[in-house]
Amino acid sequence: MMGMFLAERKSWLILIAAQQLLLLLVAFIDPQIGSKPALYIVFLNSLLFIIFLLNRYKSESKFYASLKNWDASLDLNGIAKPVSPFERLVETSLKTQAEQVRTEIEQRSSMLEAEQDELTAWVHEIKTPMTAMQLMIDRIDDEKMKAGLSYEWLRIHLLLDKQLYQKRIANMENDLYMENVDLKRLVFQEIKALRSWCIQKGTGFDIQLAVPEIVTDAKWLAFILRQLITNAIKYSEGKDILIAAERIDGRLHLSVKDCGRGIDPRDLPRIFEKGYTSTDRDHSTGATGLGLYLAQRAAEKLNIRLTVQSGPGQGSTFQLIFPRKNEFQHIQTKR
Repeated sequence: MMGMFLAERKSWLILIAAQQLLLLLVAFIDPQIGSKPALYIVFLNSLLFIIFLLNRYKSESKFYASLKNWDASLDLNGIAKPVSPFERLVETSLKTQAEQVRTEIEQRSSMLEAEQDELTAWVHEIKTPMTAMQLMIDRIDDEKMKAGLSYEWLRIHLLLDKQLYQKRIANMENDLYMENVDLKRLVFQEIKALRSWCIQKGTGFDIQLAVPEIVTDAKWLAFILRQLITNAIKYSEGKDILIAAERIDGRLHLSVKDCGRGIDPRDLPRIFEKGYTSTDRDHSTGATGLGLYLAQRAAEKLNIRLTVQSGPGQGSTFQLIFPRKNEFQHIQTKR
């Protein structure tokens, strides 16, 4: 801080040094003044200037030191009280800008909340015609047409569901409710919702749940499983999908394994990135690159680790590793 202070007052230092050199020059030219008195005056002037400089550094650097250590938040309480007019000017500007930013954040938050409420209301409103459409599809006698319409209906339903959860995930901490979740019931519920797609693709399921239940949020766990199961169905043609649960080292490991074409090693590190789609796997599927990204974000907020093992021609295994029972307190503190 001292270096910055001296650099800021470089012109002062040059002026004082020039004055002292001028005094010595005059004493050298005029013998009547004498060199010893001139040196004495230069010494006193330099001493007084050093004392003055140290005093000014102590009084002026306090404000700017606090400004340097400020964490750039909108809270200005950590900044020292200004003592000079320029410091007060800086403080006034910071307060004005902080107030403007705070107002803009509040406005944007209100707009985002209103947009989320509108979207949520729209999704809930569209469920009525979607339900009516499902009833109409169920009455169709032509099985081939019925299967095709059911599949398209399911695609619309999953896209709406994904959009709704995408808006909710930003405030997910306020939407968590930890409870004992029946894993078997939850898994079969998700499979049942996707049965028309599974029938069309000839995909079956092998369920091996050694652990009957887990403490977590049922709604968000169902959403995560939905993304993993739909991803597995998408790349499984006429092959079974394994859904297994076992406890290892006190942690529940819930895995979804498909026997599809697998993931290219180049794509593996990026499959959880927002909007990322592999051209090798997704060029004909209309993938949005949001499913696994949202699943990863939701898992993180539930303190669940989502991992993947895959290779070309080897299928893919997505695994949810749940926290131990005594680690659920961490989820509560994050809320």
